[in-house]
Amino acid sequence: MKVNIQSVNFNADQKLIQFVEQRMNKLDMFYDKVINSDVFLKVENTSNKENKIFEARVSVPGDSFVVKKQCKTFEEGADIAVASLERQLKKRKEKLRAHL
Repeated sequence: MKVNIQSVNFNADQKLIQFVEQRMNKLDMFYDKVINSDVFLKVENTSNKENKIFEARVSVPGDSFVVKKQCKTFEEGADIAVASLERQLKKRKEKLRAHL
């Protein structure tokens, strides 16, 4: 799966990019028809500690899933978002199996 990562309002270091790619590539284990994924890492200019936004769009044939999480760190956001996408992909796979 191809993972496109864009960082908004800051420069992401290589370690963070590798971490996000690793997490997103785990989605292939749950649904093998994933075409690509777009990840947006954003930093809001607020006094709130939870100012990091992790947004991911995963494209599958005929559909796409979008998850947006706001957390203290991008790593935490990535973990929560990937878990959510995992559930959505499993659900889609079950639906497709039911129609066969």
